[in-house]
Amino acid sequence: MVTVPRTTRRRLSLAMLITIAVFSVFIVRLVDIQIVRADELNASSLDQRAISDTTYAARGDIVDSSGDVLAGSVIRYDITTSPRIVPSSFERGDGDDAVEVTLAEASAEVAEITGQTQADVLRSFTANPESDFEYVVQKVTTEQMRAVTALEIPGVYPVERPARIYPDGSVAGNLIGFVGTEGPQNGLEFTEDSCLASTNGSSTYERGADGIRLPGSTVTTQPAIEGGTVTTTIDADLQWSVQQMIAEQAVAIGAESATASVTEVKTGKVLALADYPSVDPNNVDGTPATNLGSLAFSTPYEPGSTFKPMTAAMLLDSGVSSPASRVTVPYRWTSPEGSTVRDAVGHDELRLTLAGVIQESSNVGISQLAVGLSNQARYDYMRAFGVGSRTEVDFQGESAGLLAETWDDQQKYDVSYGQGVAVTAAQMASIYQTLGNGGERLPLTLVTGCTLPDGTVVDAAPTGGTQVVSEAAADGVVEMMEGVVTGGDLAADLAIPGYRVAAKSGTAEIAENGRYTSERIVSIAGLAPAEDPQYAVVVTFTKPSTIKTSAAAAPTFNKIMTQVLKTYRVTPSPTPSPKLPTTW
Repeated sequence: MVTVPRTTRRRLSLAMLITIAVFSVFIVRLVDIQIVRADELNASSLDQRAISDTTYAARGDIVDSSGDVLAGSVIRYDITTSPRIVPSSFERGDGDDAVEVTLAEASAEVAEITGQTQADVLRSFTANPESDFEYVVQKVTTEQMRAVTALEIPGVYPVERPARIYPDGSVAGNLIGFVGTEGPQNGLEFTEDSCLASTNGSSTYERGADGIRLPGSTVTTQPAIEGGTVTTTIDADLQWSVQQMIAEQAVAIGAESATASVTEVKTGKVLALADYPSVDPNNVDGTPATNLGSLAFSTPYEPGSTFKPMTAAMLLDSGVSSPASRVTVPYRWTSPEGSTVRDAVGHDELRLTLAGVIQESSNVGISQLAVGLSNQARYDYMRAFGVGSRTEVDFQGESAGLLAETWDDQQKYDVSYGQGVAVTAAQMASIYQTLGNGGERLPLTLVTGCTLPDGTVVDAAPTGGTQVVSEAAADGVVEMMEGVVTGGDLAADLAIPGYRVAAKSGTAEIAENGRYTSERIVSIAGLAPAEDPQYAVVVTFTKPSTIKTSAAAAPTFNKIMTQVLKTYRVTPSPTPSPKLPTTW
């Protein structure tokens, strides 16, 4: 038996105790890392290599009645960088073909592609050297993205995102509006944003020490949701034609502005609504701020004689007058209260029927007949026609116009022929839709609904109508308006071969600082075919400098209505216009 010295046993025991102590420390540390603090440390580790990423969703389209895109989204790219890993220089190419490229040189190459300055690009690489994310440039095209990627700059990555485009430029730009850097700004882009707006998603991915995304590491944390599609009633081809026609005439007569609308009488749908000048959503900065919206909705005006058919409809509906009602018409007339009304052109005393008053556009004649109805009754009729209220379109910045609830002794005559009251071009379109539709006013419609990405249609446009005047009264007024086209001063300019057309001219004085001036708003409003109206067209020109009468608007009305009848292949009228007695 061998005896181990006592000192040796003590050394072995001490070594074992030390070994156990060391192992105990490791075990405690391991338990702390793998069990007690596992979640915390895993999260910390993930934070060092996991990157959050935004998944962009496309904004919804705005389309015309045929589905053609008026506003849509295309893929653009943000060029991003991770300054922390961007080197001050790097090699481009392989082997003997490799060349040394400095960061300054690379910045100049990027700037040439993107249109930036070299200093701006270099600043994005160097301003925050510890940053893992900075924008170099946003919303570049696919071609620009590919060109930047081909430079092989370490730490530079393209990120896909949608951007807004307007394929037809200024066509319906006054209605479509535009999206700015802070979101939707004008028009349907703004009012229909609840349908069009998309919801961006998010995802995370892991990267290696060199900052490169690890394949297969992307995890979606929030799905992206695309916006819905807004379908309008606009016919894009017709809209383009109408815009061209009013712009051409506005320039020719030196008008400050112009509007024109085409409305489907049986539905209230707006097929075209043009303004001049108008915005091109692709070049908003090139348009004055006053022309970014739609004048037809936002800018009320005193309509003048285009108001007279509505007054006539009230008289016929209430039984106060008929087309044959007689009135003696001097050029200048003083009412029993001492108010003065005069016609636009001097003339001897005339003996006119109501049909003749409409044909001759007599302010005196319509004033004398209108007061056969009480002020309250006429006010109620006007409200029923939509005067004094925003249209159902509820367009951004839309005006309700101006309709006073009480009238003085002068105004009660003036409103009968469209002075002392203000309407928008959209309201005038609604008035003529009502007259053409047998007296039934339908909601003016610009948007038929929103189609969500899953195909569900929501926010459908209202369709119910209101009978404002009787069918007989409305039809009687349309027949009287035919007399303007067959026998009025503008007959040669308004007539369309093969079709019965009903129309009314208007030349309204413009008031400034409480006084009427020599400036005018000239207009023509009408319906065709008159025997069964399908389309209403309203044309206005503001402050023409050459021709200051409705003769300036007549050729454009004729062109637009002719285009409409051809476009929609309307059958020619089978019978001629009636010849109502205009004098007695």
